[in-house]
Amino acid sequence: MTWRGLWLLTVFLLAACTPDQDPDRADSPPVSYKRTDLAGLPSWNSDRVSEALPALKRSCGKLRRQSDTDSIAPAEIGGTVAAWRGACDALSRLSDGSGDGTVREFLSTWFDAYEVRAGKSDGLFTGYYEPELNGSLERRAGFETPLLAKPSDLVLVNLGDWRTGLRGERIAGRLRSGRLIPYESRSEIESGALGNNAETLVWLDDPVDAFFLHIQGSGRIRLDDGRVLRVGYDGHNGHIYYPIGRYLVESGEIEREAVSLQTIRDWLHRHPDQMRGVMDRNPSYIFFRRINGDGPIGAQGVALTAGRSLAVDRRYIPLGAPVWLDVDYPDESGRPLQRLVVAQDTGGAIKGAVRGDVFWGHGPTAAEKAGPMAAPGRYYVLLPKNLDIALKQ
Repeated sequence: MTWRGLWLLTVFLLAACTPDQDPDRADSPPVSYKRTDLAGLPSWNSDRVSEALPALKRSCGKLRRQSDTDSIAPAEIGGTVAAWRGACDALSRLSDGSGDGTVREFLSTWFDAYEVRAGKSDGLFTGYYEPELNGSLERRAGFETPLLAKPSDLVLVNLGDWRTGLRGERIAGRLRSGRLIPYESRSEIESGALGNNAETLVWLDDPVDAFFLHIQGSGRIRLDDGRVLRVGYDGHNGHIYYPIGRYLVESGEIEREAVSLQTIRDWLHRHPDQMRGVMDRNPSYIFFRRINGDGPIGAQGVALTAGRSLAVDRRYIPLGAPVWLDVDYPDESGRPLQRLVVAQDTGGAIKGAVRGDVFWGHGPTAAEKAGPMAAPGRYYVLLPKNLDIALKQ
């Protein structure tokens, strides 16, 4: 199936890259890591791998600040920081202006490539971006949709801390009489249920734009005085994400073949009397924080790099690992998307051994690349040569 056909089939069932909104999962097929020739990777000699150098250095900088004995999840694949330190120390000695040949030599010296497989080689690859919205620090006419900070009583729980079989599963709620109870839904929150428990970071001019900002998980807010405020994910209400495109298709409002972020957005704007009710069908709600400096910030805790950062399922790919993409989707120049990226983020809809979400940056071009992306493809994780992992084949 072509990438366009797969997009039309799956877009209304999928979310973009907001963390920790984990839908029910079916059992996954066995996962394998098959060693392959690094120099034989698709477009190995033609990709401008030096463009990934900032992403590589940010991830290695994060790892180098950790203890040698710290595990890199998943431990079966990532090992410990000690196994990565040699490669990261060598990377730190490369100049920021190093050319493609130098970066390829570094990768060949320190890494082996492993194709990740789960029953079949091809998986699903989508895209996300950092939208730009209009906002005001004060509530006034035309700016009446709040973007909320994480509430003071929100409790986020990583279930993997209690059960290894629940690794990657997270819930959220609030404590009451010594028990953790579910947090308010989107409709309850937008009706004012949180009171003063959550600070309003900024007031936005469009509730539809705010809704899609919750799906993307990060964004740039252009204030009325010309300044730009960057915001990023800082928690969620624990409710499972429901894609409203599915409802609009099933109710006959949008034809299945025509559904896209653009058509969903247009429908909401054309039906202001139904807009709120449809958006409230998604009970999940995201809380944000201000980000100073470079961003957006991914799950690894480093700033993402346009076109070179990838969101992955951290049960199968270590955060910070180089990854080689081979995806049936045109890149910025219209060529197949075959390039070096770095696993630096996660996402609620990014579940599975062969599943990725490409970060395209911000602005109209990034939106055009991310919006329709739902393409078949495969990837190869690059692991240090001195990493002795039994699952590697």
